[in-house]
Amino acid sequence: MDLRHLPALNALRAFEAAARHESFSRAADELFVTHGAVSHQIRALEAELGVALFTRDGKRVRLTDGGRQYASDVRAALVTLAEATRQVRSGDRDRRLVVSLQSSFSARWVTPRIGGFIERHPEIDLELLSTNALTDFTRDDVDVAIRFGQGKYAGLHVEKLLDEVFFPVCAPDYNDGKLPRTPADLANLQLLRSSDELWRPWFDTAGLADMVEPKRGVLYEDSSNLLQAAIDRQGIALVRRSLAMHEIVAGRVVRLFNVDGPSPWTYFFVCPPALLQTARVQAFRAWIFSESEQFRLIYERTPAACDAPAAQVKVRS
Repeated sequence: MDLRHLPALNALRAFEAAARHESFSRAADELFVTHGAVSHQIRALEAELGVALFTRDGKRVRLTDGGRQYASDVRAALVTLAEATRQVRSGDRDRRLVVSLQSSFSARWVTPRIGGFIERHPEIDLELLSTNALTDFTRDDVDVAIRFGQGKYAGLHVEKLLDEVFFPVCAPDYNDGKLPRTPADLANLQLLRSSDELWRPWFDTAGLADMVEPKRGVLYEDSSNLLQAAIDRQGIALVRRSLAMHEIVAGRVVRLFNVDGPSPWTYFFVCPPALLQTARVQAFRAWIFSESEQFRLIYERTPAACDAPAAQVKVRS
């Protein structure tokens, strides 16, 4: 193969980003260039290839069938190139494991458990990158990501790690310890608001057709802060199981009812295929899937407050 016939790397990066987002504007934001620069790079690439990669409808763009296949191949090649570059730069990189994950999941699920991994693998230098930004493995120096979504991550190794559900919690001494006994009792209590954890799906699951989304009070953008507000007796929070169980086991909050609200998202273990068989990624994968199974068993053994004997509902001192 004559490598002189390859398109320019900048054009391929612009195309890969635009294909992933199906948006020139979002690709430009990601690459820190202008919309015009991305558009120019892609038009030049299309001219060089002699095929249309996108169809354009005003400001909207969509991949053609040929563009979709080319995007998949380009993405795989860029991931391989990025890993080769990391290996050349590495030095002691094989000992360093960089894991990207949501800030709330890092704080409430991984951090309380991570000591076991560190003790088991002192040879690995672990870095937890807490961020709500989506990892770009072709650009970011990251080995593994724990993503909360629907699992559609083209060109990457993807495994379902943990299902998610939502349920209400509060401090055990909230409302002077007079906790609601049925979901209908929530109508007279302070329900905390969140931009992510909306109450309506849970109301529907609990049969509360007449209950409305709370409209007053603080609006929490961060799920971890929402849970902390419940711990601090500010009201009743609708929270993700993954974030709340450590606090439930510790007695800082109680789950009120055995009613699980649906979640459209799931936690996934994601990494480039080229990294999957490395010793550091295999070690982390084995550990986190073992923790996920233990977490599931703990959840199944932990009753809701309304189903537990009074002695089991802990009150903080």
